[in-house]
Amino acid sequence: MSYVEKNLVSGETLVYRTGLHWSVLLWPVVLTVILAAGGIFCLLQKDQSIVFAGIGLLVVSGVILAIGVVKRNAIEIGVTNRRVIIKTGVASRRSLEIMLPKVESIGIDESAMGRLLGYGTVVIHGTGGTPEPFVRIAHPSEFRREVQQQIDAVRQ
Repeated sequence: MSYVEKNLVSGETLVYRTGLHWSVLLWPVVLTVILAAGGIFCLLQKDQSIVFAGIGLLVVSGVILAIGVVKRNAIEIGVTNRRVIIKTGVASRRSLEIMLPKVESIGIDESAMGRLLGYGTVVIHGTGGTPEPFVRIAHPSEFRREVQQQIDAVRQ
Protein backbone atom coordinates (compact mmCIF):
# COMPACT_ATOMS: atom_id res chain seq x y z
CA MET A 1 0.00 0.00 0.00
CA SER A 2 1.36 3.40 -0.95
CA TYR A 3 1.99 6.34 1.37
CA VAL A 4 -0.90 8.29 -0.15
CA GLU A 5 -3.36 5.42 0.38
CA LYS A 6 -2.18 4.85 3.96
CA ASN A 7 -2.78 8.50 4.87
CA LEU A 8 -6.31 8.92 3.63
CA VAL A 9 -8.74 10.10 6.29
CA SER A 10 -12.31 8.85 6.58
CA GLY A 11 -14.49 10.05 3.74
CA GLU A 12 -11.49 10.92 1.58
CA THR A 13 -11.00 9.23 -1.78
CA LEU A 14 -7.97 9.15 -4.03
CA VAL A 15 -8.86 10.76 -7.35
CA TYR A 16 -5.53 10.90 -9.19
CA ARG A 17 -2.03 9.54 -8.65
CA THR A 18 1.24 10.24 -10.43
CA GLY A 19 4.95 10.16 -9.75
CA LEU A 20 8.24 10.58 -11.52
CA HIS A 21 8.33 10.01 -15.25
CA TRP A 22 10.03 6.88 -16.65
CA SER A 23 12.68 9.09 -18.30
CA VAL A 24 14.48 9.38 -14.95
CA LEU A 25 15.51 5.76 -15.56
CA LEU A 26 17.05 6.47 -18.97
CA TRP A 27 20.66 7.03 -17.88
CA PRO A 28 20.67 4.30 -15.20
CA VAL A 29 19.39 1.82 -17.82
CA VAL A 30 21.97 2.94 -20.40
CA LEU A 31 24.78 2.64 -17.86
CA THR A 32 23.43 -0.73 -16.68
CA VAL A 33 23.37 -2.11 -20.23
CA ILE A 34 26.94 -0.94 -20.91
CA LEU A 35 28.30 -2.35 -17.65
CA ALA A 36 26.34 -5.58 -17.98
CA ALA A 37 27.61 -6.07 -21.55
CA GLY A 38 31.16 -5.56 -20.31
CA GLY A 39 30.51 -7.96 -17.43
CA ILE A 40 29.16 -10.66 -19.73
CA PHE A 41 32.14 -10.21 -22.06
CA CYS A 42 34.48 -10.63 -19.08
CA LEU A 43 32.62 -13.75 -17.92
CA LEU A 44 33.26 -15.37 -21.29
CA GLN A 45 37.04 -15.04 -20.86
CA LYS A 46 39.17 -17.89 -19.56
CA ASP A 47 41.30 -15.81 -17.18
CA GLN A 48 39.93 -16.13 -13.64
CA SER A 49 40.75 -12.54 -12.62
CA ILE A 50 38.84 -11.22 -15.64
CA VAL A 51 35.87 -13.43 -14.72
CA PHE A 52 35.84 -11.85 -11.23
CA ALA A 53 35.93 -8.41 -12.84
CA GLY A 54 32.92 -9.44 -14.94
CA ILE A 55 31.01 -10.50 -11.83
CA GLY A 56 31.89 -7.15 -10.27
CA LEU A 57 30.60 -5.28 -13.32
CA LEU A 58 27.34 -7.23 -13.24
CA VAL A 59 26.87 -6.48 -9.54
CA VAL A 60 27.58 -2.77 -10.07
CA SER A 61 25.16 -2.64 -13.01
CA GLY A 62 22.44 -4.23 -10.88
CA VAL A 63 23.06 -1.76 -8.06
CA ILE A 64 22.87 1.21 -10.46
CA LEU A 65 19.57 -0.01 -11.86
CA ALA A 66 18.16 -0.69 -8.38
CA ILE A 67 19.12 2.81 -7.21
CA GLY A 68 17.39 4.32 -10.26
CA VAL A 69 14.19 2.35 -9.62
CA VAL A 70 14.17 3.27 -5.93
CA LYS A 71 14.65 6.96 -6.77
CA ARG A 72 11.78 6.79 -9.25
CA ASN A 73 9.48 5.18 -6.72
CA ALA A 74 10.55 7.57 -3.94
CA ILE A 75 8.10 10.27 -5.05
CA GLU A 76 4.35 9.79 -4.76
CA ILE A 77 1.85 12.45 -5.72
CA GLY A 78 -1.84 12.09 -5.13
CA VAL A 79 -4.93 14.22 -5.44
CA THR A 80 -7.87 13.40 -3.22
CA ASN A 81 -11.27 14.97 -2.92
CA ARG A 82 -9.87 17.09 -0.02
CA ARG A 83 -6.13 17.69 -0.51
CA VAL A 84 -2.96 17.30 -2.52
CA ILE A 85 -0.47 14.85 -1.01
CA ILE A 86 3.18 14.68 -2.09
CA LYS A 87 5.74 12.36 -0.50
CA THR A 88 9.43 12.33 -1.37
CA GLY A 89 12.23 10.14 -0.07
CA VAL A 90 12.72 6.57 1.02
CA ALA A 91 14.95 6.37 4.10
CA SER A 92 14.22 9.94 5.13
CA ARG A 93 10.79 11.15 4.16
CA ARG A 94 9.38 14.57 3.38
CA SER A 95 5.69 15.04 2.84
CA LEU A 96 3.64 18.00 1.73
CA GLU A 97 -0.10 18.00 2.22
CA ILE A 98 -2.10 21.00 1.07
CA MET A 99 -5.82 21.27 1.58
CA LEU A 100 -7.49 22.04 -1.75
CA PRO A 101 -8.89 25.44 -0.69
CA LYS A 102 -5.32 26.47 0.28
CA VAL A 103 -3.83 25.81 -3.17
CA GLU A 104 -3.18 29.22 -4.73
CA SER A 105 -1.73 28.08 -8.04
CA ILE A 106 -0.01 25.24 -9.83
CA GLY A 107 2.64 26.14 -12.38
CA ILE A 108 4.04 23.79 -14.99
CA ASP A 109 7.37 24.09 -16.81
CA GLU A 110 7.76 21.71 -19.74
CA SER A 111 10.73 21.58 -22.06
CA ALA A 112 10.23 20.55 -25.68
CA MET A 113 11.36 17.01 -24.82
CA GLY A 114 9.14 17.04 -21.75
CA ARG A 115 6.11 17.94 -23.87
CA LEU A 116 6.89 15.11 -26.28
CA LEU A 117 7.44 12.51 -23.58
CA GLY A 118 4.87 13.75 -21.05
CA TYR A 119 6.86 15.15 -18.11
CA GLY A 120 7.56 18.51 -16.56
CA THR A 121 8.27 20.46 -13.43
CA VAL A 122 5.26 21.17 -11.25
CA VAL A 123 5.40 24.16 -8.90
CA ILE A 124 2.71 24.28 -6.22
CA HIS A 125 1.97 27.56 -4.43
CA GLY A 126 0.03 27.23 -1.22
CA THR A 127 -1.58 30.12 0.61
CA GLY A 128 1.13 31.99 2.47
CA GLY A 129 3.72 29.34 1.68
CA THR A 130 6.77 29.16 -0.48
CA PRO A 131 6.60 27.57 -3.94
CA GLU A 132 7.32 23.85 -3.97
CA PRO A 133 8.90 22.60 -7.24
CA PHE A 134 8.82 18.92 -8.21
CA VAL A 135 10.95 17.94 -11.20
CA ARG A 136 10.19 15.36 -13.93
CA ILE A 137 6.66 14.63 -12.85
CA ALA A 138 4.69 12.42 -15.21
CA HIS A 139 1.69 14.04 -16.93
CA PRO A 140 1.84 17.44 -15.20
CA SER A 141 -1.10 18.88 -17.16
CA GLU A 142 -3.37 16.04 -16.06
CA PHE A 143 -2.24 16.56 -12.47
CA ARG A 144 -3.08 20.29 -12.63
CA ARG A 145 -6.45 19.56 -14.27
CA GLU A 146 -7.38 17.05 -11.55
CA VAL A 147 -6.43 19.51 -8.80
CA GLN A 148 -8.48 22.25 -10.44
CA GLN A 149 -11.48 19.93 -10.84
CA GLN A 150 -11.32 18.95 -7.19
CA ILE A 151 -10.98 22.59 -6.09
CA ASP A 152 -14.10 23.43 -8.11
CA ALA A 153 -15.95 20.48 -6.57
CA VAL A 154 -14.99 21.59 -3.04
CA ARG A 155 -16.25 25.14 -3.71
CA GLN A 156 -19.66 23.91 -4.88
